Amino acid sequence: MLSPVLSAVYIHPVKSLAARAADEAAVEPWGLDGDRRWMLIDHENRVVTQRQQPCMAQLSADPVPGGGLAVSAPGAPSLTVEAPDPARTVVAELHRSKVEVAVAAGAAHAWFSARLGAEVRLVHLDAPSHRRPVDPEFGRPGETVSLADGFPLLLTASASLDALNSWVARGDHPDEGPLPMNRFRPNVVVDGTEPWAEDGWRRIAIGEVAFRVVKPCGRCVITTTDQRTAERGKEPLRTLARHRRDGKHLLFGQNMIPESTGVIRAGDPVRVLG
Repeated sequence: MLSPVLSAVYIHPVKSLAARAADEAAVEPWGLDGDRRWMLIDHENRVVTQRQQPCMAQLSADPVPGGGLAVSAPGAPSLTVEAPDPARTVVAELHRSKVEVAVAAGAAHAWFSARLGAEVRLVHLDAPSHRRPVDPEFGRPGETVSLADGFPLLLTASASLDALNSWVARGDHPDEGPLPMNRFRPNVVVDGTEPWAEDGWRRIAIGEVAFRVVKPCGRCVITTTDQRTAERGKEPLRTLARHRRDGKHLLFGQNMIPESTGVIRAGDPVRVLG
């Protein structure tokens, strides 16, 4: 009998920058502590991600004491960014929603603009009152999300990635596989399941923390971006279109909303509650 277990935890301090592996993470109502609390915006205050700038995959950010960040990139000087003044805010556009965010200091804007070759600003989601409501079709009143695309956490399963990679190996672009899990930018990865078992989950517990599994994740061009080199290919979207299509959506992973708070740790058992 299979025994699902949490095999990996990932935090993305700045939306669309490199992921940080963690041994454990605190679960807050709107996502993992420190996950996607910062993002880049353009001159029109619209979010900038790897969709427009695949080279963001090569930029790293690590939290530092006091609420700031240490940012780095290959061949570039690193920079420490202090937590911004919470009174200095702008309203940013994150896909189809608006969110009030605090603006970092000018040195951060210059550093990121130089790396991307485009004018951008670094902003921070600080006040809980500024967090966005979850899509009411899937969320309950009062449930919120940070700067993630739509939901507080994303779960993926290793067995499902293995199945996807077996399809890629038999497809039009076998040289692009096997694909690593970082293409899908999850928060939590589960081992010890059958492929696609997560499609049938509605509620789970990781350790002592409960989650609702609310919606499969529709995938975008970011999944075709090599997170090490920032080069783009055709996979996995070509293969997902053949095997995991639901209307216009190509599915891999499951979006989740916490039902409780606590700490999850790599190695925690994962229990299916419904």
